[in-house]
Amino acid sequence: MNRYLVAVIDGTKARFLTLKPSELPAYEPGPSLMEHEALLSSNSELQGQDLWTSSKTGRNRGVAGQAHSYDDHRDNHLIEFERRFTQSITTNIVNLLQAHQIQQLLVIAEPQILGLMRAAITPVLPKNIKIHELAKELCHLKPHEIHEYLASKQLLPPHKRASI
Repeated sequence: MNRYLVAVIDGTKARFLTLKPSELPAYEPGPSLMEHEALLSSNSELQGQDLWTSSKTGRNRGVAGQAHSYDDHRDNHLIEFERRFTQSITTNIVNLLQAHQIQQLLVIAEPQILGLMRAAITPVLPKNIKIHELAKELCHLKPHEIHEYLASKQLLPPHKRASI
C-alpha cells in the first residue's frame, strides 16, 4: 500500500495526518487517517496591539487636528508572516516524509496558502514523492471526515468496514 501524508492547512493552523492501513484487513476496518501533530502560526495568538503598535490602520492626526490617511503596509507584513509559517510547515513535511517513508503527499489549503506552499515545498521535495494539491479549507474537519472527503475525490483509498 502506498504511504500517504496529508497536510491540511489554513491561515493559522497546519495538521499532518498519515494513512494507517489495517493490520488484519479481513477483521479490522481501514485504512484510516491518523493525526500526528498540528502546527500553529506564531502570529495566530497575537491580536491588535500585541501584533501592531496601533490597532487601527491608515489614520493619523496632524498638528492642526486634521486627519490624514497613509498606508502602513500591514498586508506586506501579513504575507511575510504567512511565508514564515509555510517554511515551518515545509520543514515538518520533510521530517514526516523521512520518518514515515511517505510515497504520496496531499497538500490541502486555501488558495493563497497553497500558492505559498507550492513555492516553498517544490525545491525541497524528493523527486520520488508524488504530490497532489487541493485548494479547499478542510482544517476544521475531523480526521475521518477529511478521509471521506478525499476518498470521494479519489485522492485516498476509501475506508472499508471489517467483514465479519
